[in-house]
Amino acid sequence: MSDLKLVGKQYQNHKSVVHIGSEKIGAKDICLIAGPCAVESEEQLDAIAKGLSELGVKFIRGGAYKPRTSPYAFQGLKKEGLKMLKNASQKYGVKIVTEVLDTTLIEEVYPYADILQVGSRNAKNYAFLKELGKIDKPILLKRGMSSTVQEWLLAAEYILMGGNNQVILCERGIRTFDTSVRNTMDIAAIPLVKELSHLPVIADPSQGTGKRSLVTPMSLAAIAAGADGLMIEVHNEPEEALSDGFQSMYLNTMGEMIESLRAQAQHSGRSLNLTKEEISA
Repeated sequence: MSDLKLVGKQYQNHKSVVHIGSEKIGAKDICLIAGPCAVESEEQLDAIAKGLSELGVKFIRGGAYKPRTSPYAFQGLKKEGLKMLKNASQKYGVKIVTEVLDTTLIEEVYPYADILQVGSRNAKNYAFLKELGKIDKPILLKRGMSSTVQEWLLAAEYILMGGNNQVILCERGIRTFDTSVRNTMDIAAIPLVKELSHLPVIADPSQGTGKRSLVTPMSLAAIAAGADGLMIEVHNEPEEALSDGFQSMYLNTMGEMIESLRAQAQHSGRSLNLTKEEISA
């Protein structure tokens, strides 16, 4: 993969660490990003942010702009959703991860997001990726739903070419012939990308499987494979969710999941990056 001039290990031998204020992704500790697929209301987001912060989670995810396959599906609350995320961030001290859909929205999303997410649909939108290379905030780049590992890394190359080297890669499953799961989560891609690139790699088992029952086992597998973090969809009332409720973890069972993740992290000689209060509990 000779075209990997900036993301490849031949360019930088040491592992990159992405800094988000005082927090780090790509260091020894495993980052946990959790929250609803979509921001639906103040009440919904407040309940989830409160519950997650009490569990020690430092990063909340939530979509204000939602790219949906059907034009009739819930498209997000847009700027109002961004404001709700900001309120939750200030109230509970969590950092915001939210998707930006195109170049016209970068300026609007920028003040609200601590990490700007590029969804799988935009993984080959090269003009958009070039624009994200010009900003000074971390970019979470999801693997395209049909992208090879090389195409995924070259997408990151477009961002780094613009001068922004704060890129986090996210394995979120790829589309295959198998219809028993929403996507086929490529666990092997995690250690493979770590062989090829210095960039941190996290996993999204919610999108990666589309099944709530598979999220915990695939999260454990991702940690065992060396993932630097996890992105988990969580909802206080998944059955009522306006987007992806079937793959969202119940908020009231997240504590059990975190205990399992902590045990797996310790087995791998690492720990979860939670608040000090939760780590010492």
